Amino acid sequence: MTKKFWKAVRRIGSGMFIVILCLASFVVLSSRISGGAPTVLGYQVKAVLSGSMEPTFQTGSIIGIETKDKHTSYQIGDVITFNMDGKVITHRITDVKKQNGQAVYKTKGDNNDGEDRWTVSPQNIIGLYKGFTIPYVGFLLNYSSSKLGSALLLFVPGLLLFISAFISINGAKKELEAGKVG
Repeated sequence: MTKKFWKAVRRIGSGMFIVILCLASFVVLSSRISGGAPTVLGYQVKAVLSGSMEPTFQTGSIIGIETKDKHTSYQIGDVITFNMDGKVITHRITDVKKQNGQAVYKTKGDNNDGEDRWTVSPQNIIGLYKGFTIPYVGFLLNYSSSKLGSALLLFVPGLLLFISAFISINGAKKELEAGKVG
């Protein structure tokens, strides 16, 4: 009984692993082909690469942000992702000011001692954090965005599918041979 149970658990686990790996491959590769950020269920997925927002997000997490198309104004306390000097940053809004008739935002990382030196204009905002985070997956996402990572995401699922097909064919062959002998 326990042997059958563990065999079923192993099959389910390996099947789930293959499905997750294939989904990750699809998300990353489709985002590379389209030239945009990875998107899952309407949310852009961003990797957290620094500790400036700990403990809200751990370094290496992924977060889901809702793109700015759906938000026109932001409030103090909102966590936004924005472009600043060629970098993508996610920090919390600490103040909203008016500059040249439009709102600009002062930000701060939760783990930083002081506010950021800059103000963020609305056109630099990518989106608003919506409470979706998965720890440690950001390291994988960041690696998979490299050339080697993308190549591995193509090669590994294909290899796993090939091995799975080989094992299935070999098992069916053994069953046929056992039926002929018995």
